[in-house]
Amino acid sequence: MNKKLMLEDGTEFYGTAFGSLKDVFGEVVFTTSMTGYQELLTDPSLLGQMLIMTYPMIGNYGVNRDDYEAMNPFLSALIVREYAKDPSNFRMNRSLEEYLLRYDVPGLSGIDTRMLTRHIREKGAMKGCIVEAELSLEEGLRRIKDHEFFRNHIERASTKNIYVMPSSGRRVLLMDFGMKGSILKELVKEGFHVTVVPQDTDAESILELNPDGVLLSNGPGDPMDAEAPLRTIRSLLGRVPIFGICMGHQLLALACGAGTRKMKFGHRGGNNAVMELATGKVLITSQNHGYEVDERTLEGTGLSVTHRCINDDSVEGLENGELKAFSVQFHPESAPGPSDARIYFKRFSELMEKGGTKNA
Repeated sequence: MNKKLMLEDGTEFYGTAFGSLKDVFGEVVFTTSMTGYQELLTDPSLLGQMLIMTYPMIGNYGVNRDDYEAMNPFLSALIVREYAKDPSNFRMNRSLEEYLLRYDVPGLSGIDTRMLTRHIREKGAMKGCIVEAELSLEEGLRRIKDHEFFRNHIERASTKNIYVMPSSGRRVLLMDFGMKGSILKELVKEGFHVTVVPQDTDAESILELNPDGVLLSNGPGDPMDAEAPLRTIRSLLGRVPIFGICMGHQLLALACGAGTRKMKFGHRGGNNAVMELATGKVLITSQNHGYEVDERTLEGTGLSVTHRCINDDSVEGLENGELKAFSVQFHPESAPGPSDARIYFKRFSELMEKGGTKNA
């Protein structure tokens, strides 16, 4: 079936639908990852977004039981140059299209993803829709304008219940803002006893669980919308060691009095170079975010910059030694992506060994 992607600036890209045939709306963004489409489909950070895969052929190894980041997909649509209709891999248990049909997610193939990505890089991420190819430009633009795009991303992506991954190691309290499953896997691998709580859990309820440290997870949307999590983090600062990842990094900055801002087209992909300022070491990292910490607002917050993006000099890591808190904008669990940054889970362990002042 012929369909088209229409952007809010009136640009149109025609292609062939696969997966669900429904019309769909979302923010159009791109990733530079060459593989890992299954992890991206199920990454809660992509809630409400239509994802362009810049690697040309997608679906060639199907979908397997091991590489999910969540039980269900979160993105609105998948846009590719070429969809591989005959996948083959020894781990595969269904094709990509079968998975998209199962969860009613539209796909669009035959798109010139290079041209589309260059357009987004020049103009910035923007709203769009995938609709029938015959729809007029005027009607499509009217539908985008009239569509109600939600803002409560973290609330939608977070767990609704507390659950535990038991172990005899240090006790980590994980605030779920739209957590990737690979973060939980890395914490379990380190031997931590992990308790996962909803995004609106208050500070006193967290401290009653007597954690050795609190991890602030990744998640979708604008960090400024996260009112309940920000109240909790402000109350926890200085009372327990804190480690923030991606959205958790931005929320830690906001809780300390800094600001955030929307990026032109964000960082999404498994090949982003980041420098650790203390050592000069360059890490190749996996990233998935559309907002960043505004460095101009850091003065007086007690936060210092620990990492920078090589490409655009943006803030990629923060630390407040007095409050025993640090954060990284990239994903140390790296799924998909390189494993350079997994050392930061060990650094979190070292921070917890120094202890916190829970009754402060």
